[in-house]
Amino acid sequence: MSELLLKAQNIDLSFGIRKILDIKTLELYDGDKIGLVGENGAGKTTLLNVLFGAITPDAGEVRLFSEVRMIAQMGQTDSEADGFTGSEFAVKEKSDFLSGGERTRRRIAGALSGKAQILLADEPTVDLDEEGVSALEKKLKNYDGAVILISHDRKLLDNVCSGIWELEDGHVTAFTGNYSKYRETRRMRLQHEKDEYEAQRAEEKRIKKLIQQEYEHAQQKQHLPSRMGNSEARLHKREVTNVQAAIHRVRKSYESRLDRMDEKKRPREDVQIKMALGDTGGITSKLCVRARGVSARFGANTLFEYASFVIPVGTKTALIGGNGAGKTTLIRKILAKDAGITVSPGVKIGYFGQMHTEVLDENKTALENARAESDKDEGTCRTVLARLNLPGDNVFKKVSVLSGGERAKVALARLLLSDANFLILDEPTNHLDVFSMEALESLLISYSGTLLFVSHDREFVEKVAQRLIRIENKRITTFEGTAAEYEKAVAQKEQGREAEERKMYMTSLEMRLAAVAARMSKPQKGDSPEKLNEEYMEIANLIREEKKKLP
Repeated sequence: MSELLLKAQNIDLSFGIRKILDIKTLELYDGDKIGLVGENGAGKTTLLNVLFGAITPDAGEVRLFSEVRMIAQMGQTDSEADGFTGSEFAVKEKSDFLSGGERTRRRIAGALSGKAQILLADEPTVDLDEEGVSALEKKLKNYDGAVILISHDRKLLDNVCSGIWELEDGHVTAFTGNYSKYRETRRMRLQHEKDEYEAQRAEEKRIKKLIQQEYEHAQQKQHLPSRMGNSEARLHKREVTNVQAAIHRVRKSYESRLDRMDEKKRPREDVQIKMALGDTGGITSKLCVRARGVSARFGANTLFEYASFVIPVGTKTALIGGNGAGKTTLIRKILAKDAGITVSPGVKIGYFGQMHTEVLDENKTALENARAESDKDEGTCRTVLARLNLPGDNVFKKVSVLSGGERAKVALARLLLSDANFLILDEPTNHLDVFSMEALESLLISYSGTLLFVSHDREFVEKVAQRLIRIENKRITTFEGTAAEYEKAVAQKEQGREAEERKMYMTSLEMRLAAVAARMSKPQKGDSPEKLNEEYMEIANLIREEKKKLP
């Protein structure tokens, strides 16, 4: 059996009157790769901090049997990276001018350099580009020890995790397998709970109907028939009393069955309401944006230059590039209609940026903020909030009491419900839990307007984007197709390049073989027939091996 590295027992923690954690037992063993999932505000970060020792619970204890390191979601790292790990994550020197992704790389490399047997990681892919996510995934998969990972990156959870801990209402439920298996198990569990709930409601309805029928039967027996003598009336009354007593016993039996039934709560269901959001009306061109000869520099550093691209009306475009490539800079140029950029008449831009919560009024409710720029009815607005996992009475909470992730949902709902017909979203998934990200993904897939978004989440890009704009090597290129189609095209191009290189290599081998054969037929002074024969056979063998590799 694997070595026990961590054990938490009877963990109880409340913030004010709200219970955050109520956990009986958690055990972590060497080799475990656990994904910790739950909605925004469920207490995932709090639980990691309790396990790490940064937060002391109201009750219970955490026993650590090994050193533990943590990749925090924000802030600076106290641990410096060693040279090898620092180079793996391209860590830059500590500075006040580091980008979000560069700070994330420092936190990751610092935690991984400790070689602790337990690694806790809280949203380590925030602001991390594709290259950084790939490096992190490789490290976590091969980590020598145990990992507990909070992430909204579903591919990372799928590729790394062998188990999932679901945190809901303070309790942790453990599932075996990766995130996709967990989601299927969860879907089946919710369906089973729904079936049980509906069966109980149907049985309650049936029993109540039987009780009502027995009551009505008893009422009918109370009436005496007309034209009945005294002796007959006494006999009938006695019979009625006996019948009513029997009916009463039956009714009490039904009522007892009703009382003994376990009350099943209505299971929570993922909101899956189809609705149309967004509009392309009023735009007088087939293009939302046209850029010609656009350049950008940051100090002495050139981000991109002489770039040209278009964003057609009604399309969904992902803006892709590494940390510091200039994605946010390009977005700002579009928003400012900078030199070389033309935004078509009729385009109404809605923007979700790094400071998205600044548009919210903290003294108003989530619903009031969501409706602030919308002409849609309250039901539609509440549906959008519910689809972003802010359901029921939560919409009446003031923004001031909402978590960062919940505020992001309100800001996104406000944009989706506005009259904007061109949405620009800069990392909209960074502050969302994985369930809310899936809900946003669904909303954006059905969005009718034009969309330009930045996201490092691979599955999110694959499912939402119809086309790509890439910033790479100081150039901006456009690909008309999905991320999967782009990867396929790159792979085909690479295969074509390899095939061309193999063809050239084969040609060179054949030329060498012909030259050796000519020397063997007419040896020159100093040639050794034995060595020429060995060289000939060696080249011939290389040619045979290369031919085996041909399709």
